[in-house]
Amino acid sequence: MNNPSPRRGEIWVANTGDPPQRHWVVIVSLDARNQSPRAQLVLAVPFGSKPAVAPTIIEFAAGETGLPGPSYLRGDLLQPLLKSRLIERLNRPLSDRRMREVCLAIRRSFDPDAPADNSRI
Repeated sequence: MNNPSPRRGEIWVANTGDPPQRHWVVIVSLDARNQSPRAQLVLAVPFGSKPAVAPTIIEFAAGETGLPGPSYLRGDLLQPLLKSRLIERLNRPLSDRRMREVCLAIRRSFDPDAPADNSRI
């Protein structure tokens, strides 16, 4: 995609890392940044396919994300990502509730006072 225009909560295939590898990510930065032609970076959190349990990991069922199987979002791996590394948008964004969970998982990675469960979101 030459000039991607991502939105918060969308799942994308992106080239992450060095050397670049294809990975699913969810966009978490605000749309004011995502939609700005002047901003070259977005904030993204990668999905993984290996089960893990931690306060910064959220499990998603296969049908919830559009990904081929169960997936695990790693809030502790928040990363800036060049828009030019976004390859393809999946057509199933995360719900507002799930995005609140993602934000809490990110917060848990640096804030010792973050709630330990999702009952307050």
